[in-house]
Amino acid sequence: MRYWWVNQNQTYRQEIDGGYVWSPKRKSNGHLNPFYETMREVSPGDTIFSFADTRVKAVGIATSFAYEAPKPVEFGGAGRNWDAIGWRVDVGFQQLRSAFRPAEWIEHLRPLLPDKYAPLLPDGRGVQSVYLTELPRPLAVALADLASADVAALVRSEMAADRDISGPTPEVVLWEEHLRQSIEADATLLPTDREALVLARRGQGLFRQRVQKIESRCRVTQVERLEHLRASHCKPWRDSSHQERLDGENGLLLTPSIDHLFDRGFISFRSGGELLISPVAHRASLARMGVPVDRPLSVGSFTERQSSFLEYHRDAVFLQSRR
Repeated sequence: MRYWWVNQNQTYRQEIDGGYVWSPKRKSNGHLNPFYETMREVSPGDTIFSFADTRVKAVGIATSFAYEAPKPVEFGGAGRNWDAIGWRVDVGFQQLRSAFRPAEWIEHLRPLLPDKYAPLLPDGRGVQSVYLTELPRPLAVALADLASADVAALVRSEMAADRDISGPTPEVVLWEEHLRQSIEADATLLPTDREALVLARRGQGLFRQRVQKIESRCRVTQVERLEHLRASHCKPWRDSSHQERLDGENGLLLTPSIDHLFDRGFISFRSGGELLISPVAHRASLARMGVPVDRPLSVGSFTERQSSFLEYHRDAVFLQSRR
């Protein structure tokens, strides 16, 4: 279990009621934000302390890994913002009966603050630039003790929630369905093009045919029988242009279990062929699914265009750690 602090001054009510935390992927200037990148490190079972209006007001348990999701409707604006795609982690929050001000306990908390990315200033005020940051265990235990006996017992027990790494999340399904409907309603596309783009969503049709001209087996398991392989997008269908959705070099042939791990960001590949395993992945489960977790694996070289799509996958899908 890991412990996190989320600063929800602007979105506390929406995220607590909705059971999630959400952040953009990047700052408004397009640069990476380390406090958005930490979203990709959260695992089911992690404890999250919610800070808003100078108080720790709720504590939650993460029930999902991070996944791509549009900006929530309840954040404001007319309808769901399909162009503002960020990271979402589902969380089971419980509001505290007695919210507390860390500033009132700063003499006790200050020695426990991390040297880097601390959520509090030395005087106990919250750091407004911090959205999500990891807490050292001693600090998490101290905060839990201030929250309630139940929270203290939870943190000390390190009881993790069940890890749900099954199919696409509801937000992703809703997003892709919106895109599918947009394609089917696009009068500028020929009927055959609309069909090809929709079939490509599930790795079928023209997209699969083009992938099969480049790939002949699963890069990880070496399975060659086509009936046991899926055509998987490197740059997800939902993120791609029409051309990219049908580009054979934007695809790999993978067995269903490897396709699942790749799609959810638990594995990826370097351009040189090195298999990458996410630090948040459950390695014992990956081993049972055919992933060699105890040794390096080179899966062979990629074309220049494949490497470009894989770079996108590492940047926008792969669940990785800053450490």
